[in-house]
Amino acid sequence: MFHHILIAHDLRDTADMALCRASQLAKQHDARLTILHVLDPSQNSEQHEKARLALDRSLTQYAPPGTELRMLSGKPSEVVLQQVQETGCDLLVLGSHQQRHDFFSGTSLDRIARRCSVPLLLVARNDSAPYQRAVAALDFSLCACSALGQAYRLLPGSAELHALHVFEPDKGTPKQIAEQLETQRALISQLLHDEALMLPPGGPTLSHEVLQGGILRSLQEQIKARRSELLVLGSHGRSAFSQALLGSLAQHFLHKAPCDVFVVR
Repeated sequence: MFHHILIAHDLRDTADMALCRASQLAKQHDARLTILHVLDPSQNSEQHEKARLALDRSLTQYAPPGTELRMLSGKPSEVVLQQVQETGCDLLVLGSHQQRHDFFSGTSLDRIARRCSVPLLLVARNDSAPYQRAVAALDFSLCACSALGQAYRLLPGSAELHALHVFEPDKGTPKQIAEQLETQRALISQLLHDEALMLPPGGPTLSHEVLQGGILRSLQEQIKARRSELLVLGSHGRSAFSQALLGSLAQHFLHKAPCDVFVVR
């Protein structure tokens, strides 16, 4: 369960898409919702008032009653990260940043993703119906397991959460590679069994598989084949971030998201 959702709204169309998703999740989890807009310090008071009116319209049209609006001035990534701490939220929602945006740039998104202490949901789909199909990239890291557990709690009980482990074998004979693949399948099955024992009842259906190949292409193919609405990534696993900078896989999905992306540290 999530209790307090913070959405950073930058007045673009994708921000309203993200607001619709945040509102749906707030209703699903009976959570508080706070909208944050970071004002550009270089703009004048008239431009700030125009932003306030636009946010009021979005709040009235898309947000549930009782939603709080915060408007603060400063550097977007720093203000967002500060508000994550000050509000005590347990989920941050952002709109997709596939197009260049001068103030709330892709660089800001990267910085937030690296340092955000709570799960981050990047919304890329114009659909606010409850999630039904999600794919989680799973390796043997604690972070990937944490992401799986958080996604399990995010999704409704009617959804399916499919864990995908991609195996890139060492060099060897076909027989040796087949044996390595079977070992990976046994280990992942045991890992999922152990993780499922710690999850609350009534959550989404869990499934899993092990594929041989490259992680990026395998995830892309699975998202398409399963018509997944959500991709789940652990932020420090093999397939996501390092502490210092974004890895190529996570950066790819953050900036070219084929569906909504849920990132957990």
